[in-house]
Amino acid sequence: MPLFLDLHAVQSVPVANLNRDDLGSPKSVRYGNANRIRVSSQSWKRVIRHGVEEDLGERARRSRLVPRKVAEALTGEGWPADLADFAGRQVVAAVGKKGIGLDDAGRTNVLLYVPEAAIGELAAICTEHRAELEKAAASKAKKTPLVLPSEKVEEILNRRTASISLFGRMLAELPDSKVDGAAQVAHALTTHASEPQRDYFTAVDDWLGDSETGSGHLSTAEFSAGVFYRYATINIDDLNNNLAGDTKTAREVVAAFADHFLMSLPQAKRTSSAPHTLPDLAYLAVRERRPVSFAAAFETPVRADQDGGFSSPSRTAMDAYAHDITRLIGTRRLRTHGHSTVSARADAGQDDYAHLGQRHDSFENLINTAVNNLFDSSDSTSSEAARP
Repeated sequence: MPLFLDLHAVQSVPVANLNRDDLGSPKSVRYGNANRIRVSSQSWKRVIRHGVEEDLGERARRSRLVPRKVAEALTGEGWPADLADFAGRQVVAAVGKKGIGLDDAGRTNVLLYVPEAAIGELAAICTEHRAELEKAAASKAKKTPLVLPSEKVEEILNRRTASISLFGRMLAELPDSKVDGAAQVAHALTTHASEPQRDYFTAVDDWLGDSETGSGHLSTAEFSAGVFYRYATINIDDLNNNLAGDTKTAREVVAAFADHFLMSLPQAKRTSSAPHTLPDLAYLAVRERRPVSFAAAFETPVRADQDGGFSSPSRTAMDAYAHDITRLIGTRRLRTHGHSTVSARADAGQDDYAHLGQRHDSFENLINTAVNNLFDSSDSTSSEAARP
């Protein structure tokens, strides 16, 4: 039976523009007949992926610059620039039945997602076949002959790291490289109605004289503020399959993903807004059969409380929705769940959010408990730290 780790967060973000549209405005969506500020899944997923790769010490790169990077590696070994460039182009020409197209700048027409170590390995193949590359580069034939062995090049491009196994990969020109990602990340949206706001700003010219007035630059920018609901889920069976049954690595990947899901923030406009908040409420659930998002808890926009804030009503709305979902589907498929929150613990042992499972004092304990349940089912009280 499929097993999932659901991750939920309620997070207050002050003045920021975490994710911009084509006009530079904060992205938005209309939900529940109200405009909401939105952060795309791609935006948050990218910063999570980088954090996971850093923790695991196993980087992958998504880029159109593979030919150029191979050429740079070869010139670093003393190759002439023109021959190195030719070799880099030959690498992608060897892929699939027709190769991968290049633009005039030598960039691939599609993004390749490969282990960072692939560049050195591809350069090594070029070095092995340098004599053939030199001959092909000097050829006057109308059609440039293919020199590099396709099977070796494709074998390198087909390789996957733990993060590729987690997030997936698709390349039509190389079907065998396809990896169905185990992680799914939802677009974050505000729990309440929210609109972008305009900021008129100026930049002062420091060398203007005392008698001179005006500014060196003036313009407008758009920002937003709000309380976001965030959700992601990991299909543990798919992850184990992608990792060929390596449960030790799967454990590390899941713990790293959970950590960076809670601790990361998209970096757009950070120097002018510094919106470095943390989730006010984190809720993790291990479910069998299918994942469950709580986004519908906020289809009716949350109203501000008597003090004017949206954070506390948002947390309360999620707890109430959890109660309703449990009433509908029961707990047969819910192996464990728990939460951690900034709100004070209630008196007499009563938790503020009793329908969100066991309360944990820290994100670390919350993550460890969920990961231990997933991978140490025989001993869910294992003291081994789950985080890499």
